[in-house]
This record gives sequence, C-alpha cells and structure tokens, in this order.
Amino acid sequence: MRLYAAVAVSGFKRYATYRVATVAGVFTNTVFGFILAYTYTALWDERPHLGGYDLAQALTFVWLGQALLAAVALMGGGFQEELQERIRSGDIAVDLYRPVDLQLWWLATELGRALFQLLGRGVVPMAVGALVFELRLPASPLTWLWFLLSVVLAVCVGFAVRYLVSLAAFWLLDGTGLAMLSGLLCLFFSGMILPLNVFPGQLGEIARALPWAAMLQVPADVFLEEHRGPGLLRAFVFQAGWAVALLAAGRALQSAATRKVVVQGG
Repeated sequence: MRLYAAVAVSGFKRYATYRVATVAGVFTNTVFGFILAYTYTALWDERPHLGGYDLAQALTFVWLGQALLAAVALMGGGFQEELQERIRSGDIAVDLYRPVDLQLWWLATELGRALFQLLGRGVVPMAVGALVFELRLPASPLTWLWFLLSVVLAVCVGFAVRYLVSLAAFWLLDGTGLAMLSGLLCLFFSGMILPLNVFPGQLGEIARALPWAAMLQVPADVFLEEHRGPGLLRAFVFQAGWAVALLAAGRALQSAATRKVVVQGG
C-alpha cells in the first residue's frame, strides 16, 4: 500500500506544478459560478422551493458544483486521455508487465489529482460564492467530515466510470467520441446543469438511481444536510455500491482486454 500512497502523492505533486493552469481554472470556475448563480436566482424567483430547495440551497448547489467540477472530473479528463493514448500507442504493454495492479495504480494517481484539484480549484470559488451570495453552510461540524467522505466516494465512482470508457480504446481505433458522450451524460445526470431533484417524475427517479448521481447530487445533498441518520447511511451505501460495482466491471473488462489485445500502432 505504501507504493500506491507514493503514487497518489506523485499525482498530487504533478498537478501542483501546473500553477498557471490552476489559476486559469479557478478564474473559469468562478465566472461560470456567477453565471449559474444568477440564472438559478432568476429561476428560483419564479419557482420558489423548486426541487425541494430554497434559494440559498440552490445557490450552494451551484458553488459546490464548481468546487467539485475538476476534483471529480465531471467533464472528463484526469488520467483518461493519458491512459487512452497509452493503449493506442502500445505503451500499455509496458504497464501490464510492471509488478503493480494497473487499476489501483491509476486510481491512486486519480486520488492524488483529485485532492489537489479540490484544494487548488475548489476552495477559492466556494469561498467567493460564500462571500457574495447567501449560501447554506452545514450547521454541524460533523457534516464537513461526512461531506469529505462523500467526495472521496464520488471520486472513486467517477474514476470507475472513466476507467471503463478508457479501456474501450483496446477495441476502438479512437475513444474520443465515447469519452465525449460519457462527459455529456455525466454533466446531465450528475446534476451539474440542474439538480436532479428538479427532474420530473420517472426521469428524476431514474436519474437519481444512476451512478452519475453519486458524483455530485449525493455529495451536495450531504453538504446541505438533506441526508440525516439512516438517510445518510443509505447515501453512502449508494455511492459505495456503485463504486464497487463499476470497479469490478473495470477489472473484468481489463482482464478481457489483456487476454486478447489488439494494440493500435504497435
């Protein structure tokens, strides 16, 4: 485990070197936070308590989305492009010969990256949002710990989804289209565009049962203290269940790929 801890630290340090990109990301997240915040304000003025949220909760949801956008990689990115390129070029053969678990290696890298993005690109936009708007911050200090746990599980679910998408490059000449489709599905079904509580009827029930809900909607509701007691436990079980299921699917697909590999370009 010390090896994977070192890999996670290396992932953190790697992204910490991109300081200009981090500043640009903070600026972008903050600008989009303001755009969405004023849009939500207009929407909630017309429909108070839409989706069960009051305006303060809705605005908090906006800024949580911006804080977690890069950390959970809601628009894709992170290790995904690098892994797909290694598969396409044939460098993945070197990775498979290493005496380490391929999936755990990339998961450790992703956890290090996510921690840096949460601190580097998440804290400042959230702080700016709290200074300008009236947000609903947790009343209990314990909620902050539950929220961080929920974020870790969200990162694991996001990694598992993108790992599956990346492994498709073993069979596809170009995985870009699938990666774009995955990113669009994540934006819509995670709640990044609108909270899933707003979705009507069966669409809302289906959306809240999909794995993307575990990446933003659930952590946001934990932060907003919408889940308490048994409800909080159910939220964690939901996230952990999807993480385990998708990681297991990724391991199965990885085994299938390594049994019959067609290396593109090598």
